[in-house]
Parts: sequence; structure tokens; C-alpha cells
Amino acid sequence: MNRLPFWPTAAITFCALVAFALLATLNGAADLGLRQGLDALFLGAGDNAGILWDIRLPRVAIGILVGIHLAISGHLLQSATRNPLTDPNVLGIAGGAMLAVMIFLLITVYWGQTDGSKLTSYPLAPLPFVALFGGLVAASLTYLIAWRAGVTPLRLVLAGIAIGITFQALGLGIFAAWGSTRMETVLLWLSGSLYARGWEHALHLLPWTIAGLLVLPVMVAKLDLLSIGDDAAATLGVNVGAIRFSAIALATVLASSAVAIVGPLGFVGLITPHAARRLVGSALAKSLPISALLGALLVTLGDLIGRIAMPPAEIPVGAVTALIGVPVFLMLLGRRT
Repeated sequence: MNRLPFWPTAAITFCALVAFALLATLNGAADLGLRQGLDALFLGAGDNAGILWDIRLPRVAIGILVGIHLAISGHLLQSATRNPLTDPNVLGIAGGAMLAVMIFLLITVYWGQTDGSKLTSYPLAPLPFVALFGGLVAASLTYLIAWRAGVTPLRLVLAGIAIGITFQALGLGIFAAWGSTRMETVLLWLSGSLYARGWEHALHLLPWTIAGLLVLPVMVAKLDLLSIGDDAAATLGVNVGAIRFSAIALATVLASSAVAIVGPLGFVGLITPHAARRLVGSALAKSLPISALLGALLVTLGDLIGRIAMPPAEIPVGAVTALIGVPVFLMLLGRRT
């Protein structure tokens, strides 16, 4: 299959992302015309400036950051395990992050001063660290269970599925025992939602994005060599165990920090790497940036659809990405069997 040139593909994807970001900013429960919206956006004119700057723009920014996190995380995991059906959910990372956050919220409500019936009342600053701790615990357990004088991709995936199912079951058990007045609030987070997210959420997520993007170029070249097999990569001087561990660690950091802010968001990290590889080829230097753009595009589009499909009701972005991702996943699965 002929691949598309990288720079035109990246430019088109970026322009599509900007277009959908603008649509997501102007559309919602209260739709704004283009002229009216641009005046409010750039001139601060009219009563809608607050809606755009305080509600919709931070949602769009967070959606872009979360999409980048999950897409890169999924791409790294698929490359490290050489399994095209791997993502943060499959390796248990999302389940570990979810369980840690659920325990933290439970402790905060019952032993703190938090009003558990309001999503905005939960302490924000510790959440990325709490989710990261849970994700690292899950990834570490997965790695230990899969270790037998080394880690193979198949054992890693099987161990991750077992850990993920266990942690998700424990998290849902906490949710079931939570208390009726708080269940709706927690359910919003569990379903993957950008509801009530503001600039403070974006500012807590942005440092993790920057750190991840700065570390990423260091491992791209060596991680690319894993595609030829562990033995062949080792003969070329690659420390296979170290690079695989580093890729999984970075993927854990990116996925966990995203889960902390918006909750578990499925299929973004699964389908965007496939789309990127089909567009520009499998070389990570080309496919990773495209994957990140596609992830941002998918989450932005999913949030837009969720807000305009049944106004004034809102469908969580996690439900929309699942509706898009399930048929794509089944198609990929059918091609592999």
C-alpha cells in the first residue's frame, strides 16, 4: 500500500483539528454564529465571551491534550509489545489509574471536607500523581507477572488483561458502595467526560504533556528497532528490556495523567496508531506525530458530537469514542484472525 507524504498529511490533519476545535468552541447547548463567536472569542464582545473563554475553550484544550496523551501512549505500547491490539486498557494501566483515583476520592469525601455531590469540589492537584501511582502499580504488577527470564509481548498482554480486569472490578465495587448522592458525579468521571473541566484542569495536565513530548524523541529510534524482533534488535546493540520498560513507563505516565483529568477513555489509544501507520507508514518518527494529531482530533470530535447530538443533554465523550472505536476494533480483530 502506498503511503502518503508526511508533511502534507500532518498539515491536513492539523487543519482538520483546528477546524473541529473551532466548531467545538462555537457549538453546544447555545450555538453561536461564526461572526458572533469570533467577536466574543477575539474581541471579548457580547455576553458570550465568558461562555467561550471559561467553558468551551478549556474543554477543547483539555480534549486536545488528552487525545495526544492517549494516542501516544497506545502507540508506544503497541510498539513495545509488538501487538497491534494493545492500548492502556489492555495492559491494565487505565484500570490501575481508575482504582487509585476512586480510592482517593472516597478517602477525600469520607475523611475530608469535600462535598462529594459536586464534581468541581474534588481536590485537583493530587489527581495526576494519584492516577500515576495507580498506573505504575498496575504496570509493575503486569511486568512482574509476565517476567520469566525476560518479558515476551504475549505474556505482557495476557498479564495486563488480568490486572486490568481485576483493578476495574475493584474500582466498580467501590463505585457501587459509594452512596446514591455521589454516584452521578462519579459516574460522569467513570464514563470519560469533559464536563465541568476548566483552565485549572488544563494547567495541571500540560506539564505532563510537555515532559512526555521532551522524553519521547530519546527512545524513538531504538523503539523502532523492536519491530524486527528482540534478538535482531539486540544484535544491533539495543538493550531490549530497558527500551521496552522505558516505553511502557512513559506510556503509563501519559495515560494515567489523562485518566486523572477526564476518567477512562477507551479506544483512542487503540485505533489512532493504526490510522497513522496506514497513512504514513510504520516508522515512529512519522507515525507518532500523526497519531498524536489524530488522537486530539478524535477526542475533540467526540466531545463536539456528544454536546450537539441531544441538546441540552450531553453524551460523555468516552461513550462517543467507544461508539466509533468498537466497529474499528472489530474490523482490526477480523483482519488478524
